[in-house]
Amino acid sequence: MPRAKAIALEEHFAHPELVERYGIAGPAQALTSPLENRLPDMDAAGIGIQVLSHAPSAAQSLPALEACSWAEKINDHLAAAIEGNPRFAGFASLPMTAPDAAARELTRTVETLGFRGAMLHGLTNGVFPDHESHFPLYAEAERLGVPIYLHPSFPHPEVMRAYYADWTARFPMFGMAAAGFTAETMVIAIRMMLGRIPELFPRLQLILGHMGEAIPFLLERIDESLARDNGGERFFRERFLRHFHITTSGNFSDAALICALTEMGVGRIMFSVDWPYVSNRAGRDWIDAAPLSEQQRSQILYGNAQRLLRLP
Repeated sequence: MPRAKAIALEEHFAHPELVERYGIAGPAQALTSPLENRLPDMDAAGIGIQVLSHAPSAAQSLPALEACSWAEKINDHLAAAIEGNPRFAGFASLPMTAPDAAARELTRTVETLGFRGAMLHGLTNGVFPDHESHFPLYAEAERLGVPIYLHPSFPHPEVMRAYYADWTARFPMFGMAAAGFTAETMVIAIRMMLGRIPELFPRLQLILGHMGEAIPFLLERIDESLARDNGGERFFRERFLRHFHITTSGNFSDAALICALTEMGVGRIMFSVDWPYVSNRAGRDWIDAAPLSEQQRSQILYGNAQRLLRLP
């Protein structure tokens, strides 16, 4: 029986001119090469569609005028690259230093370019994504019916110095994928559910990678602890399960998957790889052998993503 083709949601590219000017975290050649170069590897791993997003942090934190110009360039570049090719779809890069323009760029990329949502990379020059200046973006995402993917970026510089700097010379990944990225993104996601965002945008859908940035494992503790500050009334679990989806990107663990299934249900888990930082083959070999029913596997591999992103 031929294996089903997967949809992968956290797969990256980079604009060659932006890489030349600002550099990029990761293998520049893989990120900037023509998309057809990645098709043989996708085919070998049984990946039917990559939903592409610019590698961190794109134009997000540039000064406002530069951010707007670069975001438009990045998005137009991606749209031209994927036009007419059903193997690829896009998440928008947004100029978060110009919040109103970010909302307009989301509209443009979804309505004109056919993108399926947007990706944010951590803080924007110290400003958290839950800041009210970003509410117009979430209103527009809700109106358009597209998700926002909350992708990790480097921890706040003061946190980096205080928590990670004395070990990062020996273990650079300590401040990144091994701990820093997860801790930073987990806090961002929790903050998104503490204020008015769930009330103002009840249909807003958000995505976390890396099997939920540890939140599924901690969901009961977070929910119970926050209730102590809320007259004993629990609220976090309900909000999190209403607004968040997670992907498997770069966290190919049976134990983490079983935890996520138990806490979130199969309908909110989607396959992803985190290419080129992680191997397509490693992700696909893992999910094919994971302890899932075939119905669960098909939902995670492609069904949930088809529904959320309205993919063909």
